[in-house]
Amino acid sequence: MTDIEVHLPVATQPTVETLLAYARTAEANGYDCVWLPETWGRDAVTILSLIARETEQVAVGSSILNTYSRSPALLGQTAATLQEVADGRFRLGIGPSGPMVVENWHGQEYGNPLRRTRETIEILRQVLSGEPVEYDGREFSLSGFRLRCEPPEPTPPIEVTGMGPKAVELAGRFADGWHGIMLTPDGLRERLEDLDRGAALGERDSGEVRVRTGVVCCGLEDESRARDLVRQHIAFYVGGMGTFYRDALSRQGYAEAEEIHDAWRADDRERALELVSDDLLEELCAVGTHEDASAGLERFESVEELDAIVVSFPRGASEAEIRETMGALAPDRR
Repeated sequence: MTDIEVHLPVATQPTVETLLAYARTAEANGYDCVWLPETWGRDAVTILSLIARETEQVAVGSSILNTYSRSPALLGQTAATLQEVADGRFRLGIGPSGPMVVENWHGQEYGNPLRRTRETIEILRQVLSGEPVEYDGREFSLSGFRLRCEPPEPTPPIEVTGMGPKAVELAGRFADGWHGIMLTPDGLRERLEDLDRGAALGERDSGEVRVRTGVVCCGLEDESRARDLVRQHIAFYVGGMGTFYRDALSRQGYAEAEEIHDAWRADDRERALELVSDDLLEELCAVGTHEDASAGLERFESVEELDAIVVSFPRGASEAEIRETMGALAPDRR
């Protein structure tokens, strides 16, 4: 059975309490995990600590902490601490993010994101073991230290976000889990071939790598409003967040992704929105009425290898619309 999880809103919410309330609602409605991304708003670690204290059963995860703003050792310290605070419910989601955020916000050279992610995973495993860390790589060299506290029990899984074939292959080879994004069910099946290839390279069973994908969801009584919100969200990410999301759609056969990107970059937002067709929304998202959104999730549940669907929300959704969607898709009500 596919788990249904929640990706707390990417867009900045009015208060920290708003995010905590979403997490409590998710737990009350039977969602299996609450994930929180870190972008350029509030830091995720503080809020995840509060969520862990305010909940009892739902798993808590970072989605994602990027591998440039924190060193591998600090990520390990963070994971160990959050696992203690969460009484064993924490999952560490990491990824390289993209050059727009890494270079323009954190002031770091983007470099080789795949190599950096691989080395970060390898160092994390040493840090979380509690043994002395000795590592000599291309990106990092560490020696002479170990965790000053007891290693976390159980060891939190290390999961990686990736969209491209090589990034997914890396997750299959080195990580405990892979987070897909901007994928249709068929697109997800294609990337699972990359995951299998990576697992084979690492001499692992791909079934040991937990697979989850984020799905933009908006289920409202006002069907038109739901579609407008999701259409704007997709156009923004494809056009305004570098080339990763554009390329992810292009790989899945959506030639309009290039046009959406170019129109957005040319400040022709109306044209960009027009290019996000109803067919694209239906295939990529779970959107419309409550029943439409639930049916959209069922299409993803048909992917046999998928372990979890992570319900995410369009960036322009109000608190009331996020709550309505969360309620419409709640595991306890489906």
